[in-house]
Formats: sequence, structure tokens, C-alpha cells
Amino acid sequence: MVITYFGDGCFRLQSGDVSILTNPDNGRLKADVILKTIISTETDVAAEASDIPVISFPGEYEVKGIEFFGFPITGESTEKFLKTAYAVWWEDMKFVFLGHLSSPIDAALAEEFGEPDILFLPVGGGPFLDPAVAARIAKQLEARVVIPSFYKEPDEFLKAMGKKAEILEKFVFKQKDVASEKSRPIILAKN
Repeated sequence: MVITYFGDGCFRLQSGDVSILTNPDNGRLKADVILKTIISTETDVAAEASDIPVISFPGEYEVKGIEFFGFPITGESTEKFLKTAYAVWWEDMKFVFLGHLSSPIDAALAEEFGEPDILFLPVGGGPFLDPAVAARIAKQLEARVVIPSFYKEPDEFLKAMGKKAEILEKFVFKQKDVASEKSRPIILAKN
């Protein structure tokens, strides 16, 4: 598995010939599945104009053997924007995408998302999670690996986690590589 970061909340996860792209800001990046954690209920028509499956709503989906479970972030969604958090099962690993989250998750979501292999977490502060709150969520969920998103500098988040991290161009791993990790932050350089 290879994870590449393109800035903000945009990541590509690739295993062999299959890839997932999260929160792309344009159509230049390609993937087999696009996952969106926020959509504008007024203007988001990307799903209509694409041959690529776009998952942007709560619910259960399966594409290319990958299982997606979307949960509404009701307290943060409005008439104009719908926020969704996802748990994705792929290659015997659980990936959790908290996308555009700006406040702590409730107990029901914490139970659904508990013990992910990889947690994608917005840590940049307003309008996203405050770094200290993000660190508490990472510890609460007992994530094996935490990959920050939506930040300018990850220092405050790393300090709140009480951990250091090296910056990687890409995160290349197998399930066995992360099985023994505990709250390990991985900082990915923007490509």
C-alpha cells in the first residue's frame, strides 16, 4: 500500500492497480474511486460528470472489493454543506477519514471508528480540529498510525501527541508493518 499527500485533505491510497483519491480539488488526479468528506449541496456535481465512482454521502458502498461506510457529521452539516466521515476496509485494514471535522466526535462514532490501522485527521485548527483536540481523538480511537491533514505546520499537533515524526515523501507499508504501532504520527510531504 502507498499513501501520497497532495495537500489539504487530498490523499491517494494505492495498492497494485487500485486506488482511492480523497477530497480532490480538481480533476487532474486520477483514481478508481473518489471519496469526498464534504460536498456543497448547491454546487457539487462532480459525480454527474465523471465515469469514476464518487462516494460523497453517508451509507454503505463496495467498489472493487473495498468496503466504504459513511457516517453523517450531523452537528457540523448545514443546508449548504454535508460532512461525512468514513471507515474503509481494504486489504484487512481499517482506514478512517475524518475529513473536514471541526469538533470532537460523539461516542457512537468513536465506537464505529475505534482502533483504525490508519487515521486521517484534520489538525490545523479553525475551521478544522484544534491540534490538542485532534491529539485527544487520535488517542481515544487508539489509531495505529495517524496522518494529519489540513495544516500549515504539524508542530502543535505533534507536541500535543507527545511524539516526533519524520517527513516522508510517501508512506509505503503492508498490514504487518502497522499492526504493532500505537498512535504513530506520519507526516507526508505535499506532492
